[in-house]
Amino acid sequence: MNILIDSSVWIDYFRGSDNSEILDSFIDENILCTNYLILSELLPSLNHNGHSGLVKLLREITKVPLTIDWEKIIQYQTICLSNGINKVGIPDLIILDNVIQNNLILYTLDKHFDLISNHINFKSFLP
Repeated sequence: MNILIDSSVWIDYFRGSDNSEILDSFIDENILCTNYLILSELLPSLNHNGHSGLVKLLREITKVPLTIDWEKIIQYQTICLSNGINKVGIPDLIILDNVIQNNLILYTLDKHFDLISNHINFKSFLP
């Protein structure tokens, strides 16, 4: 099973955090994937700052296609709001739907995904 690595994890990894070993193991096992939404969050800054090596490596990761089900996005946001989970951005809900549609595991450091998991069934890896 593939693990979708959220941009929060990549940013933390680039900063050399304590969680780096976890992502290193996923890289070694070749079980990670990304999508163009996550890449669009990461690549502009990396390009701008001249990190062409990182850009090249990120572009080589398996990409999961995005099929946006807007009715599901509306449903997820309604569930979040109904349960007091506020300020969840549409990009995160698209990532959530991408994980569910493709039966992936989401590796994220964003705490609101932990709250969402109490109300929407999806697989996640939270360190």
